[in-house]
Amino acid sequence: MRVAVIQQKNSADLNANLDHSLSLIRQAASQGAELVMLQELHRSLYFCQTEDTSVFDLAESIPGPSTDQLGALAKELGIVIVGSLFEKRATGLYHNTAVVLEKDGSLAGIYRKMHIPDDPGFYEKFYFTPGDADFNNGRSGFSPIPTSVGKLGLLVCWDQWYPEAARLMALAGADLLLYPTAIGWDPNDDQGEQQRQLDAWITIQRAHGVANGLPVLVANRTGFEQSPADESGILFWGNSFVCGPQGEFLAQADSGSEQVLLADIDMQRSESVRRIWPYLRDRRVDAYGDLSKRYRD
Repeated sequence: MRVAVIQQKNSADLNANLDHSLSLIRQAASQGAELVMLQELHRSLYFCQTEDTSVFDLAESIPGPSTDQLGALAKELGIVIVGSLFEKRATGLYHNTAVVLEKDGSLAGIYRKMHIPDDPGFYEKFYFTPGDADFNNGRSGFSPIPTSVGKLGLLVCWDQWYPEAARLMALAGADLLLYPTAIGWDPNDDQGEQQRQLDAWITIQRAHGVANGLPVLVANRTGFEQSPADESGILFWGNSFVCGPQGEFLAQADSGSEQVLLADIDMQRSESVRRIWPYLRDRRVDAYGDLSKRYRD
């Protein structure tokens, strides 16, 4: 299966951002992509650099205007599209939500980001409530979304650092792990620190692929976005990539440019890899009880 991840620069113009995303999706489909994934919160600038109640005006319902447009395009092109939206679930209740549009234009499912960061420049706890199982008919929040191209194990940005999240998606039958992302550098960090952060980010996600015998798709934004509060900001580091079930790179973008990154995934390879690296067989499920504790004192 040919897949594509979209690495995009964003502006303050919401309509222009979405129109550009739709154009890049068309480009991916014209090159044979059956599954296309956009970056985290692709409709707007990354607004979590500050805490501002007026930003809640950006949120939208699901289904809603963006899923309507993405669904129409998915149906026109006959592809599966993964988007990432600021969801207004109810007044005062908002989520960072990934959406999956099926080839017929229908909403196949959603995933609400489970791990919510709260760090300088990434004040997401102000805006987002952690995900839950409501949309998944009582199943865990870590539930793959069935589609015509496979079961998609969707996780969002900060989720990508947690092996528990990837494992639970794998245990629930995910065929692929997908990470829409918005992560970058503090421009004040020196080059050595920036490289360590980038290497850690790439390594942890490749490791999730290795530990679960699954391909991994990562879509990150690129470009500098200034903070609304001052001259600081985030330099999003791009480097979107696709890797196979042994962590092997199938495609990798650069740090500074917009790209439609294409890769061909052998959907039977996970079966072969899991036969020779049977991690799921050898898990000591009887000995992992302490994983449900915050800390083992």
